Amino acid sequence: MNILVVNCGSSSLKFQLIDMTTENVLARGNTERIGEQGSFLKYQSGDGIKVTIEEQIENHSQALNLIIKTLLDSKIGTIKDLKEISAIGHRVVHGGEFFSDSVVIDEKVIDVIKECIDMAPLHNPPNLMGIEACKKLMPNIPNIAVFDTAFHQTMPKCAYMYSIPYEMYEKYKIRRYGFHGISHKYVFTKAMEVLGKSSDNIKVVTCHLGSGASVCAIKDGESIMTSMGFTPLEGLQMGTRSGTIDPSVVTYIMEKENLSIDDMTNLLNKKSGALGLSGVGNDFRDIERELAKGDERAQLAVDVFSYRVKKYIASYAGIMGGIDVLVFTAGVGEWSSIVRKKVVEGLGFMGIEIDNNKNKIVGEEIDITKEGAKVRTLVIPTNEELMIARETQRLILTT
Repeated sequence: MNILVVNCGSSSLKFQLIDMTTENVLARGNTERIGEQGSFLKYQSGDGIKVTIEEQIENHSQALNLIIKTLLDSKIGTIKDLKEISAIGHRVVHGGEFFSDSVVIDEKVIDVIKECIDMAPLHNPPNLMGIEACKKLMPNIPNIAVFDTAFHQTMPKCAYMYSIPYEMYEKYKIRRYGFHGISHKYVFTKAMEVLGKSSDNIKVVTCHLGSGASVCAIKDGESIMTSMGFTPLEGLQMGTRSGTIDPSVVTYIMEKENLSIDDMTNLLNKKSGALGLSGVGNDFRDIERELAKGDERAQLAVDVFSYRVKKYIASYAGIMGGIDVLVFTAGVGEWSSIVRKKVVEGLGFMGIEIDNNKNKIVGEEIDITKEGAKVRTLVIPTNEELMIARETQRLILTT
């Protein structure tokens, strides 16, 4: 069974074609600058052929059409007929309270995704564009929606409710939703596989640390708390996002700087976080290079980020009544030995200790637990596309 995984952004369309018999990637790529000048497709086949096709791409339907044409190409393609694609899995960012699992897409599902646009105005519209393009160009192939929010729908009400007037929840569904659910579910599942454990009677904290970052408490296989909230702005300091701050800071800055709502939203989402603190940029590789030169603001950015990750780990162990496994993933989690070391410093009282030599290894799956430590600490590269493909296959085989 071959699954096509589609992940649409406002001006991009990423894809992977995965053979689910072996879980090998047959082809992957992304179209960028859709609707803009200089649009192109970067394509790579499973046997290593790489091409860049420069072509004016006006919309997501044209992007998908170019991808299909390339997949079928006699020289660089990987399939001979669209019938070789069994199903299409779509990443959809927001499913609100409507979806606690992946679903086969029909008109009712599309209507609900549209209802959630207010809560994810930057993500759900392009997700819908990808769905509509696939339905138009491949009408006989089933489409599956895999939601970033679904994994967190197991949170108890005391975890997802905000202390605002209850009618705000009733009228507008303002509550914690959480994101990165596809990634958190994947690395949890992989951790259980690596450790040879079931999801029963186990307490895990997964740390998705990248340009966007979140921490998740997983008890007995279910998300019971996560750091992102109503939007991905809450929680950890991120690449350019502020993370959690005193709400009064927002109105104070708006008044002092005479900022509009849009100005303030831009400041918190695109000018804050590691970028705002360091003055270097939002990429931790750049920040760590400056840190090595003794740059104080780069040091501050790393310290603040690590401190907050540590805080979430400890608090999540508290609400679960302990911790058995700690997992690092995503760009920073997989590649920054500096951040991992700073995060776990001082957590020995909880049983979390790492082997400093093993921790130097970056970018690969590894158990970095110090010998004798009670809590297993793993680094697991995330694979959201494979998780989407697995979810898609599961639904196709059971419906």
